[in-house]
Amino acid sequence: MCGRYVCYSQTEDDVEEELGLARGSLEMAAGDVCPTDLAVVLTNGLKINTMPWGLKEKSLIINARAETALEKPTFGDSILRRRCIMPAGAFYEWDKDKNKVTFFRQDESPIYLAGFYQLSDNKDSFVILTTAANESMIKVHDRMPLMIEKDAVRDWLGDTDAAKEMLKAEMPQLKSHREYEQLSLF
Repeated sequence: MCGRYVCYSQTEDDVEEELGLARGSLEMAAGDVCPTDLAVVLTNGLKINTMPWGLKEKSLIINARAETALEKPTFGDSILRRRCIMPAGAFYEWDKDKNKVTFFRQDESPIYLAGFYQLSDNKDSFVILTTAANESMIKVHDRMPLMIEKDAVRDWLGDTDAAKEMLKAEMPQLKSHREYEQLSLF
């Protein structure tokens, strides 16, 4: 699952450089991005948008399983026609003992979170796709965000056949950092 991610002060510059965007075009605020927050979202043609995180259905939906999203009536059309990318520096997960764990790429370059958007509550809102956790994440959580490699971002956004294949892609091995670890006295 992905319930929070972060953009560092350097994330904006790194994303602009990696994707060939104009300097200062992203205007990403450094800090945590939580469900319902407005966030920078890239759509087809690398158009820069700001949207809230989460679809308001019966309850707030912030994630969708990549393995089954195409089959879901709520998501299928959006994945085919309205894919997006949320640039991030890292994302967080909490282990079974409620310890916060930060995950980031081995080289600490930006993470490109895959998602889709659709009209929700009279405005476009996005959802982050998740997939089964790989060995770098499984000890903390059984799900992780679907991440797109920087050289595949344009294909994710604009090529439906390529995007369908990316839904099944293996995720990169990540580094992690624990803020602290609770120790038991017994």
